[in-house]
Amino acid sequence: MPKLLAICVGNSRTSVGRFLDQSLQTSDHLENTTVDALANAIDRHWQAMEDSDAMVVMASVNEKIGGPLELRLAELLGTDIHRMRRDLAIPIGTCVDDDAKVGEDRLLAAAAAFDGLKQAVVVIDAGTAITVDFVDGEGTFHGGAIAPGGALQLKSLHEHTSLLPRVAFAQPEASETFGRNTASAMLLGVYEGIRGMAQRLVERYAENYGAFPMVVATGGDADTLFKGNDLVDRVVPDLVLLGIALAAKAGSEQGEPDDVVDDERS
Repeated sequence: MPKLLAICVGNSRTSVGRFLDQSLQTSDHLENTTVDALANAIDRHWQAMEDSDAMVVMASVNEKIGGPLELRLAELLGTDIHRMRRDLAIPIGTCVDDDAKVGEDRLLAAAAAFDGLKQAVVVIDAGTAITVDFVDGEGTFHGGAIAPGGALQLKSLHEHTSLLPRVAFAQPEASETFGRNTASAMLLGVYEGIRGMAQRLVERYAENYGAFPMVVATGGDADTLFKGNDLVDRVVPDLVLLGIALAAKAGSEQGEPDDVVDDERS
């Protein structure tokens, strides 16, 4: 699998990455506007690869977009679109409830983080939602916590109150200890609330595990929230795409099974 086009359809954005020999060459993050707009943008990446034998793999946590996009891409690119869980297994064991259906993005990020570090790790994915997940030293995913992301929290404050304004999520001014107007107070509360939540969860996981794990942050808001933060050891923006590449490599080495079963109980 020398060349790979990896796609992850999220709640608000779709990430696309071009890989050569497992190395991420370039990535793009597209707003989920329309299926046609996404398909045309992805087709430009496909044309840039100049290799009709390249593999295309898609993960999705948003089937309202993911399903139609798969059909459109198969037509536009003229090649098979391999889907996570259906065609390729996610290369990580899990220790979660029998009926749990963990999002593909969470498992892929966890698999990539453990593959890179080979030790216990907490993965913070900061996007539309914030997930804080734990992987033990054997590479088993234990689950974690889910909370609204920064933009979603601010949107909710605006839409469910009479006077709070619409505020875009961003890092507060470093010099501003107190929110001295309504907008800055909202931003400060949401920003520090997320960071405080992440710190407490990491501490909780460490107490349970008996050792302090590495912490990796990913997602569209990872830099805004955690760049330079002592809690986080690394910020890796495209961890989910790296997980797709890992799954594609594992699948190509093992051959494609007749039926792929994603094990949520191992």
